[in-house]
Amino acid sequence: MHAVIQFPEISPNLFAFTIGGFEIALRWYALGYIVGILFARWIVLAALRRPTLWPNDKPPMTAEQLESLMTWIIIGIIAGGRLGYVLFYADWAWWADPLRILRVWEGGMSFHGGFLGVVISGLVFCLRVKIPLVPAGDAFALGTPMGLLLVRLANFINAELWGRETTVPWGVIFPSDDFARHPSQLYEAFGEGLVLFVILTYLAFRTNGLKKTGLLLGIFLFGYGLVRFLVEFVRQPDAQFQGTDNPIGYALQLGEWGLTMGQILSLPMILFGLYTFMRCR
Repeated sequence: MHAVIQFPEISPNLFAFTIGGFEIALRWYALGYIVGILFARWIVLAALRRPTLWPNDKPPMTAEQLESLMTWIIIGIIAGGRLGYVLFYADWAWWADPLRILRVWEGGMSFHGGFLGVVISGLVFCLRVKIPLVPAGDAFALGTPMGLLLVRLANFINAELWGRETTVPWGVIFPSDDFARHPSQLYEAFGEGLVLFVILTYLAFRTNGLKKTGLLLGIFLFGYGLVRFLVEFVRQPDAQFQGTDNPIGYALQLGEWGLTMGQILSLPMILFGLYTFMRCR
């Protein structure tokens, strides 16, 4: 029998207590979003306070504008992430109970939906207050990877978004299975989170990467899209995509092969990121 790793017994709640029959809990998943957003604010503010990092020694926005922008970003993350999940991944049962869309505490968020929400809310805010779009995109890119790292770790703690069955030595037996799966959440935490965080932070603060407008944005879009596209080969697609003729769960099936929904949504990011990076150079 090949070596496997038993899933660690970690509660999805950091703490929980009951008052008057109501349970009050702080989940690791929610904490990942909270800390990720606070960290994004901190690191972007640190970059804005160093004018020499930016083109013509002029940051794209003030600290006060960043504070206002963060409110728009939070709304974009929550609304976009939830609507993206409903549109891209949810089954038809959701439409029979539309109010379920508002119950975000029950789970169900999409990165690509949240990304589009941030893009739209960020565009509206930047156009309103005349903030240059591409440098603002570089700032967004710098602040995003740590949040991805934390949320993917929370996905692992929640035993959700796991990978396909595997025989690799680091395969994990999740609570609902008696066989090992790829810990795809950890793959994404490493690639989308840690690796991109190290690269973008180094470029921003050690190589004057922010002076090359669009560099960080292009690397983030290409890097996230590529990591997500590759991890999808071992990540288990949502059950609603599976069927007798489609056991893997491809959203677009081409004979024995196909593309998952995550791969379809990541392809535009890869292409636009590559275009942004080449245009910057």
